[in-house]
Amino acid sequence: MANKFHYGGQAVIEGVMMLGRKSMSIAVRRSGGDITTFNMALKGLHVSKIKKVPLLRGIITLVETMIIGIQAITYSANASLESEGIQMKKGATVGMVALALLFSFGLFFMLPLFLTNLVDPHINSSLASNLVDGIIRMSVFIIYLVVVNQLPEMKRIWSYHGAEHKTINAYENGAPLEVNAVKSFSTAHVRCGTAFLLITMVVSVIVFAFVGRPVLWIRILSRVFLVPVIAAISYEITRFNAAHADNRVIIALTLPGLALQKITTREPDNGQIEVAITALKSVITHDESNDAVPADSTS
Repeated sequence: MANKFHYGGQAVIEGVMMLGRKSMSIAVRRSGGDITTFNMALKGLHVSKIKKVPLLRGIITLVETMIIGIQAITYSANASLESEGIQMKKGATVGMVALALLFSFGLFFMLPLFLTNLVDPHINSSLASNLVDGIIRMSVFIIYLVVVNQLPEMKRIWSYHGAEHKTINAYENGAPLEVNAVKSFSTAHVRCGTAFLLITMVVSVIVFAFVGRPVLWIRILSRVFLVPVIAAISYEITRFNAAHADNRVIIALTLPGLALQKITTREPDNGQIEVAITALKSVITHDESNDAVPADSTS
């Protein structure tokens, strides 16, 4: 089944968010067992023609993902904890996301740079220095995923992540959106955010190599200001890989990203698959029922 639009989404607290052409839908399993959904029409940059401009669309999608992610996490947290009388404010979610981004930047960009700086006196070339920086960054990233994977709360999130992928894989292969049909599909997907992050790690080595090996403070600033450039290039590579997923060379190149998803996805149960199906059906229905300009999405 050939679909002109690639639906995507993310796992949230006890649920799944699906992003469509014109709308966003979230499905969450409440503590009582029922599934609640939230739908929102996309506006502004989400449906702007600017999102079709190569490279620029990657930066816009990155910002879009953060904004929608905050809304999705806030809704899912409140829906799943509703019976306990706990309500999370949007401001609290923004604060947590900001701290998470700051922590991630420090862990994946600053820490490898400082560690590389310690051994720099023994490295002969700027290319080798940036390669060492990249290897350390990749190692920190993988170790981080392995450690986080041990948390029970994250195992639940990874299971919903697996349900999201299975549902999208089923849809893209023309299978009926029913639990028994969806559960047979893979938890890996070429457009996954995990694969995207792996691509950014590789791209960052190449981009930072052009900076060379200036004094430490300039290298620190380069890490800050070149993040959008790295994200833009990585997004285009991800789009290209998804568009040529049947090519043998692309299949080989995407294998590491698919393999890494064995950490960030888990086999979901039937209930989690049902939630993901509900989210996808909802966004498809709302896409077909409003007249907004189409947007784009990654998984």
